[in-house]
Amino acid sequence: MTDRSTSHATFTIERRLNHPPARVYRAFSDPVAKAAWFIAPSEWRTGAHTFDFRVGGREHLESVPPDGPSVTFEATYLDIVPEIRIIYSYDMRIGDERISVSLAAVEFLPAPAGTLLTVTEHGIYLDGLDTVEERRRGTEELLDALTASLGPATEAR
Repeated sequence: MTDRSTSHATFTIERRLNHPPARVYRAFSDPVAKAAWFIAPSEWRTGAHTFDFRVGGREHLESVPPDGPSVTFEATYLDIVPEIRIIYSYDMRIGDERISVSLAAVEFLPAPAGTLLTVTEHGIYLDGLDTVEERRRGTEELLDALTASLGPATEAR
């Protein structure tokens, strides 16, 4: 039997991107643009992905690592202000076991030569199955993929 516990933690990551806020926001809001970076590691098999980007809309992504059960991201969009902010709640599961529940905010602020992207997450990590360190590391990896997907720098407008 799993020991039941909760661990609460918040982290913030800032990235300065050499692209205007509209371009960075599009990478989060357009299904084709998001699919270019919001993916599992290359050695994982990608399963179902649905994306309904609107307030009240849901996003679902399932991935399967080579040596384990599926990992599922299930989100609901709570607040969207185009090119300003996106707020969503989400949970993560491994197989049928929920490992965390989070509230996340993504902010797009104009900055010299581009955008200051700020991601803040308030997480509740369940039963010792996930940690804030792992979630922060995973978020950093996704932001690295986002940066790569944006391509060469463009002039901020």
